[in-house]
Amino acid sequence: MTTTRPSGRQFPADFLWGSATAAYQVEGAAQEDGRGPSIWDTFSHTPGKTLGGDTGDVAVDHYHRVAEDVAIMRDLGLQAYRFSVSWPRVQPTGSGEFNQAGLDFYSRLVDELIAAGIKPVVTLYHWDLPQALEDEGGWTNRRTAYLFAEYGRRLAEVLGDRVHLWTTLNEPWCSAYLGYASGVHAPGVTDEVAALRAVHHLNLGHGLAARAIKDVLGQDTPVSVTLNLHVTRAASDAPEDLEAKRRIETIGNEVFLGPMLEGAYPAELFTDTASITDWSFVEDGDLETIRVPLEVLGVNYYSTNRVKHGHFLTGDGEPGPDGHRLSSRTPWVGADDVEFVAQPGPHTAMGWNIEPQGLVDLLLELHTRYPGLPLAITENGAAFVDEVGEDGRVHDQDRVDYLHDHLDAVAAAIEAGADVRGYFVWSLFDNFEWAYGYDRRFGVVRVDYDTLERTPKDSARWYAQVVRTSTVLDAQVAAGL
Repeated sequence: MTTTRPSGRQFPADFLWGSATAAYQVEGAAQEDGRGPSIWDTFSHTPGKTLGGDTGDVAVDHYHRVAEDVAIMRDLGLQAYRFSVSWPRVQPTGSGEFNQAGLDFYSRLVDELIAAGIKPVVTLYHWDLPQALEDEGGWTNRRTAYLFAEYGRRLAEVLGDRVHLWTTLNEPWCSAYLGYASGVHAPGVTDEVAALRAVHHLNLGHGLAARAIKDVLGQDTPVSVTLNLHVTRAASDAPEDLEAKRRIETIGNEVFLGPMLEGAYPAELFTDTASITDWSFVEDGDLETIRVPLEVLGVNYYSTNRVKHGHFLTGDGEPGPDGHRLSSRTPWVGADDVEFVAQPGPHTAMGWNIEPQGLVDLLLELHTRYPGLPLAITENGAAFVDEVGEDGRVHDQDRVDYLHDHLDAVAAAIEAGADVRGYFVWSLFDNFEWAYGYDRRFGVVRVDYDTLERTPKDSARWYAQVVRTSTVLDAQVAAGL
């Protein structure tokens, strides 16, 4: 891969530079200090669910290496760290008593970050639901949304105003559709009605938790949500292909943007899913509860889709770790007649196409639609096949090129008027990549999974210079850093 966009764009002086991780992907210590099991513990320990049977039992041992890891962030000049709290670590069964050891861990982490001059950005939920709640229906159970709010309330009480930004949910699309429709993520359910119930209860949980945090810390407390909004192109201008695009955008984007930001589900959603459910699980007052003023909308971006009218084919869903597919079931509930079209390269190791222009388009569309809502790129990055060179370094030029072009895309969107306030590279470390286990490496810092030694890659060195200068530096300078 070679860069195709210009270099040298400048970012605003107050632009926030950070990196991101998720609890189950990095922490390890899965059975220590009172932590209860999550749906990902159960799923990853189920034969055949993850590549090589990999689990997050140890991950990259962040739980025991916080001081070392925060020092790495400080050395890279990071201004913010986006991490998620493991719900079962602080409340083992998702209800009832909280675990003081778990609360203390996150309090220490926040203090370590602040001492290093790094702003803590907290995500309450990055997919690791306590297993005890899943045993009662998980996100298909309305009670989970209320328990989620109580969990958020307790975190607000413990961490207080030390948190720079609170995020309720990370990528609820994945939680609902990959977890309950295609079953390729935990809890591995394949039930369209369950997926749509989960969608609504995740939305409700977002609203309830955001309100609980503001109740504790004040109405001006900065709260956000992170969505993986799908940039979808129609394969042609034919009406049926444009309709395919509309259906994917409705079930992928509008199902969250509508209630969270506009207080309503789109009418087309009910039409598209009429044969599946009557949405009677949406109760009076829910939509008012869900719509909470946000201080920032988090955007996760990796690639784009191209669709046409057809049929969902085995091979269109979430790619499997062995090159086959984890499931022939579509995560796109209500869109069985949409076919995903293979896109030309280049591609990452995940098989995802690389299209920085999609990020420009997405940011400008959001800015036009919600002009008063600040945006932040809360995840962006790429998995490539990294190798340690004879000099002991990882010369990951493909990743540097990817980051260069996407940062240039963010800067171009800002120049065109988008109010983008920050960027968080995914990921700080190589880590447990869900169903792919440890086979796919997204980190700008390499982790040797045998020794757990951390080694900043060329991409980390390059990103550190970008952070220092707030400039999209020439990607080729990485080799000389």
